[in-house]
Amino acid sequence: MAIHKYTVLEANNINLGQSGSIFTDDNSGAIKPPDGKAFVAIQFLAATTFDSSGGLVAENSTFYPSTEASAHDATGGSETYQEGSGGKQIDVSNTFPAGSTIYGRWTEIDLASGSIIAYIG
Repeated sequence: MAIHKYTVLEANNINLGQSGSIFTDDNSGAIKPPDGKAFVAIQFLAATTFDSSGGLVAENSTFYPSTEASAHDATGGSETYQEGSGGKQIDVSNTFPAGSTIYGRWTEIDLASGSIIAYIG
């Protein structure tokens, strides 16, 4: 299978979720994007919390907030990029209000409560 070459506009559209989206208000199991994709934005339709383990799994927990680790917490490592400081791990006590949207790259979402639309890119 050949690699498809996208124009800059096409590539940006894909990154903005034009690969589709998933709605969930189910707190009984995780949702995952198709292979090779990630959730690039999460829009909160109701006040939402994530499960404490596996609730919000970042593609790279050094870059993006998650329930698994603290992003940009300046704990060191051999990364070659500039790392920020002060980032905290998301836990079940963190509520995301209805109407807000977060951006990043996540490979799994499991709600404790609430409802969302997760955009795939």
